[in-house]
Amino acid sequence: MYIGIDLGGTKISALVVAEDGRELARRRLPTPTGYLDTLGALALVVTDLEHAVGQSGLPVGLGLPGVIDPVAGVVRAVNLPWLGGRPFAADLADRLGRPVPMANDANCFALAEASEGAGVGAGVVFGVVLGTGVGAGIVVGGRCLAGAHGIAGEWGHTPLPWREAEDGDPLPCPCGRVGCIETVLSGSGLLGIARRLGGDAASAADVAQAAQQDNRWAANALHLYFSALARALASVINFLDPDVVVLGGGLSHLPNLFANVLRLWRGWALVAEPRTRLICARHGADSGVRGAAWLARRPSDRRPPLKGGLDE
Repeated sequence: MYIGIDLGGTKISALVVAEDGRELARRRLPTPTGYLDTLGALALVVTDLEHAVGQSGLPVGLGLPGVIDPVAGVVRAVNLPWLGGRPFAADLADRLGRPVPMANDANCFALAEASEGAGVGAGVVFGVVLGTGVGAGIVVGGRCLAGAHGIAGEWGHTPLPWREAEDGDPLPCPCGRVGCIETVLSGSGLLGIARRLGGDAASAADVAQAAQQDNRWAANALHLYFSALARALASVINFLDPDVVVLGGGLSHLPNLFANVLRLWRGWALVAEPRTRLICARHGADSGVRGAAWLARRPSDRRPPLKGGLDE
């Protein structure tokens, strides 16, 4: 059995997964605001889950919305600023009495889909989460790539390729740069496209609904969104050449997204008919927490706990 934890900006989701992939127990609680309180909440949820399945000392894996330095074990998390620069991996290992492998939540998403989801059997899987932000992860040979600095797969914070006039002016990104893919392909990016075309939508979901009602501005907004997504993914095909691209997040459910992107990315890929499969995530919102459990079940992916820093 393995415990997977998804530490989000507003909630902590955690579950126990059996060797055969069955979910045995699940817990959810609000994310505290504070370093020690967060460590305490994670310890509590682990104890609670172990009590629920009647076994202690279970391997634990954790995903969170940030960059984890694979050497120092420190975290840079925009949505969890109290973790920033702290030896979080070591302190959590000290609190739980065991090492806790950690990864970006998009990496966990990609790992789950490559290991037991839509990308099973593929050599190279590129997993993309299209939602409030734009995240991505790379899995090769069943192992998630973190990179020298823990930033492998941060595709959302690269420039939108082959930018066209219809994309509008490059916009500031939360990362501090301008014109990133996230500024176009996130929920707020789609909403910005719609409003620039004269739409009065209040959310990305409103844009999708208006398009299904044959609203012209909404249909045009989706066309521009699909075009940008096709270009962004074609660049991935050109440099990574993945076997599978798995899409998740709320925006992956936009009407006719897959058919349009598959048609459009041919114009930008270096091969006329890409064999890369574009598929929807199998586990949906559970991919992140299940991927965290997969981190826990791979001893070769774990690192020894580093020196803690609560008293430093």
